[in-house]
Amino acid sequence: MALSPQWLDELRMRVSLSAIIGRTTRLQKAGREFKACCPFHEEKTPSFTVNDAKGFYHCFGCGAHGDAIRWMTDQRGLAFMDAVKELAAEAGMEVPAPDPRAAQQAEKRASLHDVTAAAQSWFAANLASPGGEQARSYLERRGFSDTIMREFGFGFAPDDRQAVGRALTQFEQPMLIEAGLLIAVEDKDPYDRFRARLMLPIEDARGRVIAFGGRILAADSKAPKYLNSPDTPLFDKGRTLYNLHRAAPAARQTGRMIVVEGYMDAIALANAGIREVVAPLGTALTENQIELLWRQVERPVLCFDGDSAGQRAAMRAIGRALPLLRPSHSLAIVQLPTGMDPDDVIRDKGTAAIEALLAEPASLLDTLWSFERDAVPLSSPEDKAGLKQRLIDHIDTIQHPDIRALYKRELLERFSSFAFPPRPPREFLPQGQWKKGNFPAAIPTVTPDVVERLKRAMAGGSRDRFATAVIAGLARFPDQILQHEQALTEYARRDRNSGPAIDLLLESAEKLDLHAQSTISLAQGLPAPPDTTRYAFLDEGTEAGEARKDLAEAVSLLVEKPALESALAEATARFESDPEGSMAEQSRLRDRLLALNERLKRFGRKKAATEGEQDI
Repeated sequence: MALSPQWLDELRMRVSLSAIIGRTTRLQKAGREFKACCPFHEEKTPSFTVNDAKGFYHCFGCGAHGDAIRWMTDQRGLAFMDAVKELAAEAGMEVPAPDPRAAQQAEKRASLHDVTAAAQSWFAANLASPGGEQARSYLERRGFSDTIMREFGFGFAPDDRQAVGRALTQFEQPMLIEAGLLIAVEDKDPYDRFRARLMLPIEDARGRVIAFGGRILAADSKAPKYLNSPDTPLFDKGRTLYNLHRAAPAARQTGRMIVVEGYMDAIALANAGIREVVAPLGTALTENQIELLWRQVERPVLCFDGDSAGQRAAMRAIGRALPLLRPSHSLAIVQLPTGMDPDDVIRDKGTAAIEALLAEPASLLDTLWSFERDAVPLSSPEDKAGLKQRLIDHIDTIQHPDIRALYKRELLERFSSFAFPPRPPREFLPQGQWKKGNFPAAIPTVTPDVVERLKRAMAGGSRDRFATAVIAGLARFPDQILQHEQALTEYARRDRNSGPAIDLLLESAEKLDLHAQSTISLAQGLPAPPDTTRYAFLDEGTEAGEARKDLAEAVSLLVEKPALESALAEATARFESDPEGSMAEQSRLRDRLLALNERLKRFGRKKAATEGEQDI
């Protein structure tokens, strides 16, 4: 379907964004804009704004940003084309007609929907028939209520290789094959894919049946326990989440989305009253499925089985999520008791037990660290080096520079504390001798040649006063240099004025024993720091912990600006190929730059003002 940027712009102009958002979110007039408490995250003070003139909404708390179409996809959970069609109908616009090939494909999809709907009715009728007694007994043993069985559409496929063809005679055999109900083989008649199985419909975001899943009922069967439809024109298992059309409305009420390993787990939780649950369909969680989850909540909770297979599934999901991480968007992980799935926990310990686990999930970072730390015994330096390399390999996949830097800092700090725990303090005897077995070691210092190069680098260049102050602060607290290594390295690459000094600071820090409180001494001839009264991290009177905290904020501000400017240039360059995405990205980045400049102006003023008041 050909939707030109011009047509989409016309659509946006014809609809009132505040009217659309106002249907589900209470808006208050604030000058030329509207404001509200953000519908995408919990807050008490309004930080969500709607601007009809510019045609976008923005939350200064969580960063949610978009136009009318984005609102329909993110807040309402509609597919892009469904959102466009609904807005076009409201605006009185005709959606451009599809080309003949697209029309033919759409007609085929419509026909296949008829096939899957008819098959679902037949499966459900089989469950109620005498032949479905074994399936009904299984459902009773699982404790599923009649309401849940009707809601999720349980059915039964008889143990017959030709039953589907006889039952759905209104459809030709090729359609039954294309819908995934029959298996075609050479020189033989097609036969039923699902036989002697408890059946479940798999539905799309609009609640239409697009595929099926079947659980084998015979305990001694050698067939796979679970069997899903193959990929078809209706069904792409990597882009579909089971139960999303029911879970999404529930998630908007609770602010929580839970991901379990399979559809029977999802139904078990729904049977216990936990409705916001989805499941992948026979594959590890894919990138597309993660993005679907993030449309609903910023931090979906993975609740996989408490066995080695469940741990591996969680790690595969983490591996797929790492490159996609962005501010406020991540995963949380619940570790179930060993050998138990969600249904086991509910039956053995009750719903309160599973709720308690879901209420305190581990973070993605904590899970990654624990898994890799415990993956193999760490009995040699080589084993520890292997752990560090595995952590770095994970870190390197993260695309967002700030998140990558923060993960590197946190994980390598944990590695250092684990691999090199602090040594116990050595006892000093009155005679001035170390106790037997302990020998004094000289505190490493920076060599004179490096100091001289650092002196020239810090004195030269045309950097601004803020950058000069941060460089002096890092020289004063060199233990902070490697804490911000990734961010500083990227900043040095982008800023030619400060780059040489930053590079030398990084080189110097690598030669110091930071646990021994080594310093890059100003007494060695380094330039005196500027603005000691304005910046807490340069003031000798500031407590060391507070000074380091102030310096960390300063480094964050310093490195963020060139990164935003670079991203803005990249977004501008994409305008020709992606005008819609480019404009939205440029708007978002300009807003962030404005906010950053305000933070830079305010930084340090509070301290200076406080000292001024004391002087008075």
